[in-house]
Amino acid sequence: MSDLHSPRFDTRRLAAPDGVVLQADFAAGATPDAPAVVLLHGGGQTRHSWGKAARTLAARGYGVVNLDLRGHGDSGWSPDGRYSLGLLARDLQPLLQTLPPRVALVGASMGGAAALVYVGSGLAPAAAALVLVDIVPRMEINGAEKIRGFMRAHPDGFATLEDAADAITAYYPHRPRPKDIGGLRKNLRERDDGRLRWHWDPHVIDGPHTVEPPTFSDALVEASRQVRIPTMLVRGLESDIVGEAGVAALRADLPQLEVFDIAGAGHMVAGDRNDAFNEGILAFLGRQLPSG
Repeated sequence: MSDLHSPRFDTRRLAAPDGVVLQADFAAGATPDAPAVVLLHGGGQTRHSWGKAARTLAARGYGVVNLDLRGHGDSGWSPDGRYSLGLLARDLQPLLQTLPPRVALVGASMGGAAALVYVGSGLAPAAAALVLVDIVPRMEINGAEKIRGFMRAHPDGFATLEDAADAITAYYPHRPRPKDIGGLRKNLRERDDGRLRWHWDPHVIDGPHTVEPPTFSDALVEASRQVRIPTMLVRGLESDIVGEAGVAALRADLPQLEVFDIAGAGHMVAGDRNDAFNEGILAFLGRQLPSG
């Protein structure tokens, strides 16, 4: 099970409660009673952002589900342009109804916020464990505004893949630019005018109800106070979203919280230090939801 290239994933489509069609990759080969791990990407990303993490978890025997959240990737967009954490949380219900009883929700940024609301709202089926990847209810406002600025930039898209890669390099100057930028195409789509645009609905950031920070802090504070299941926060020590005050406040609201700090990682923890991220996730899940 140690070969990261061995796990196979099948792509499936499922309907959200309001009929929006969501798309996810399901790891093939897990035993029927294996615990499931649902991966939820951040705002402006797609399921492809998990990459090696999904393969690593599947290789360890977990029933991995890697979901494109509504408005992102290959999932459908809200027809009325509305997005909220409650809506994203309710989208998880039909998915969890198809999975074994032992399920861990692992969410980065927006995906972590949706997972926190799902658990804190008492939605069923219940999750058994929760992993928040660089997201806390009381986040650093300057970092949150930086995310919003990046997502609002380049509304007319890019003429070339190189231009899109340049935009990412400018936003993440600490991260080495990949020699092969071909994988970036998974996050872009060519529109009718021939230009490449990020593959997410612009209403996610500028619609009547948005799911990007700092608009959702109050909902997260309330949700965190209702969480009773084992929970871990994975924090990038160079993050501009999660600060010491935010961690302390979450500890006060969620006494069972474990914190796993990763040096040399910013807000995009799994992308910055994937091996360290996988190590922390596997250790936590091994204690809370052993795969066998």
